[in-house]
Amino acid sequence: MKKNPLLQLEAFGQSIWLDYISRELIESGKLKNMIEEDGLSGMTSNPAIFESAITSGHDYDAEIKKFKQQNPSVEFIYEKLTIKDVQDAADQFRPLFDKKQGKQGFVSLEVNPHYARDTQKTITEAKHLWQALNRPNVFIKVPGTQEGLGAIEMLTAEGLNINITLLFGLPRYQEVTKAYISGIKTRVKQGFPVNHIVSVASFFLSRIDTLVDPMIEKKIAQYDEAKKLSGNIAIASAKQAYQMYQQIFSQEEFKKLEKEGANKQHLLWASTSTKNPQYNDVKYVEALIGAETVNTLPLETLEAYRDHGHPQALLDSNPQLASEQLSLLGKIGIDIDKVTQQLEDEGIEKFNKAYDQLIAALKKVLI
Repeated sequence: MKKNPLLQLEAFGQSIWLDYISRELIESGKLKNMIEEDGLSGMTSNPAIFESAITSGHDYDAEIKKFKQQNPSVEFIYEKLTIKDVQDAADQFRPLFDKKQGKQGFVSLEVNPHYARDTQKTITEAKHLWQALNRPNVFIKVPGTQEGLGAIEMLTAEGLNINITLLFGLPRYQEVTKAYISGIKTRVKQGFPVNHIVSVASFFLSRIDTLVDPMIEKKIAQYDEAKKLSGNIAIASAKQAYQMYQQIFSQEEFKKLEKEGANKQHLLWASTSTKNPQYNDVKYVEALIGAETVNTLPLETLEAYRDHGHPQALLDSNPQLASEQLSLLGKIGIDIDKVTQQLEDEGIEKFNKAYDQLIAALKKVLI
């Protein structure tokens, strides 16, 4: 029998998470099976995922009906439903978390997406969710916006596990690492332990190619060399981010913090489903296998990789080519920083819309 390719990824130092959560998945035993049979070591959620899970079936009907009798706010019901799912999933990952000494087995819950441009509201919401979840193996997801940087620093200093989400650009990634390291420094100076704090920086990838590829197509008539950029910018960005990660977390500044017990903030590859049907369905898995990274896969991508993945450590290969591709993109007149800012803005709007749709759906149930 062919060995499960997902199980081989651990040998390359990469963790696989599931980019999905639902009550049915947890209560049916499917999640437990994936942990045991696929080596799944984490799970993430976002407003769009919860909107799909809660509105597409009847798994939540009984609990919503119970809440209806208490006459609470719709936002209160949303919070209770999502917290329960994350707690239950975290409990299923808890044996792995304990076995790996707190390095694997995490589940993520995102702050209200409408707070993405408000530092203080993000901080307040993150602390509230952290206390409500009451699990050591959870992440609070904070958007990697300009306003999110202060929240990342302060929340890290207060001892929370932070998953930085909606991260697209390399300059912002560098700012995110500074915020994390600064938060760790503050906590060390205050005499508090840091060995339990874990953080990931989640790079959203396939959306980059989805936006940039049509721009490249328009440039080919003028710049013949632009042809070789199609479908390659997201992976080039990821490879550059990995080079930055290795450089930042090998510097003396962080080495001193490591001696105090600090953990590196690992890179996480998100938005890894292939949007373009002309591309390989595991394109954003195969090219991004590397040590000390996480890849969070939608269910269909995970199943595809289980079926026909070919694990190789390619993330660290040919970083010079990645640099040249990003440089060429600028030479043909495409500003990657403007692209990534647009993607950040659109990502926030997408999560706001999903959250609002779910709140509206819950209101209908309560009428």
